[in-house]
Amino acid sequence: MDTVDNAAPVRFLKGHGTENDFVIIPDPDGTLDLSPEAVARLCDRRAGIGGDGLLRVVRSAAHPEARAMAGEAEWFMDYRNADGSIAEMCGNGVRVFARYLQWAGLADAGDLAVATRAGVRRVHLAKDGDVTVHMGAARLPGGPGPSVTVTVGERSWPARNVNMGNPHAVAFVDDLAHAGDLLTAPAVAPADAYPEGANVEFVVDRGPRHVALRVHERGSGETRSCGTGACAVMVAAARRDGADPAADGAPVTYTVDVPGGRLVITEHADGGIEMTGPAVIVAEGALDPDWFASVRENDRSNG
Repeated sequence: MDTVDNAAPVRFLKGHGTENDFVIIPDPDGTLDLSPEAVARLCDRRAGIGGDGLLRVVRSAAHPEARAMAGEAEWFMDYRNADGSIAEMCGNGVRVFARYLQWAGLADAGDLAVATRAGVRRVHLAKDGDVTVHMGAARLPGGPGPSVTVTVGERSWPARNVNMGNPHAVAFVDDLAHAGDLLTAPAVAPADAYPEGANVEFVVDRGPRHVALRVHERGSGETRSCGTGACAVMVAAARRDGADPAADGAPVTYTVDVPGGRLVITEHADGGIEMTGPAVIVAEGALDPDWFASVRENDRSNG
């Protein structure tokens, strides 16, 4: 349902986590209906505000997908990819979402819970500016070893299927340049391993328990960072290196360099994964009512 007055300006903010950037739309009462087309226009870097995705800030009790989580988490992260498609989870997005709540006076430094389509995520806002997200446990749908193949041009690599609430294919390569331009999604086989598509990470070693990645995010193309992807990469690297905290009882930590910065990922003996990194609010403003009305009218005309 859309109950927003087209003449009223819609507030927005811009934020990023290790340069994975987002349009933030505060909509606490869930009255704003953002179509996929409108989201894509907002995320367009030439015709809109520009972002790798969009975070709509809604009270859990006001959103049908989050009402069951309202008792645990007051706020729901309605995350959309840059093409307007809905995504289950975004690790960098959760950090930026939490930073927005703090910036807006809706949360204090310390612990809070955020509802997502992948479940409730626990977040810690540190006084030094870093944000730690409890990302849940990884699943390895294809087992502990490589179970899929990633192809770019004439090159192919075995890859691990890792699910962090959203799907990832993690390939270890000799050179990150081998990933190509990542303007189009790399081919992943077998196709039925990822019925809804996959995020694809290409990984090189930088040192002991230190890796670097490039990523093609499903629905967004290559991004400067991917939080769930960094967690998937950490798990894949740990298993490759013979570390499994659930089996040996010892937590393991990897440093993961992304094009936009650095994340620190720890997997604990209970399977829980924590991701720590920066989150920044860059700007705030208001959408021009006429422009936004024209976007919505165009959606209706094409619907």
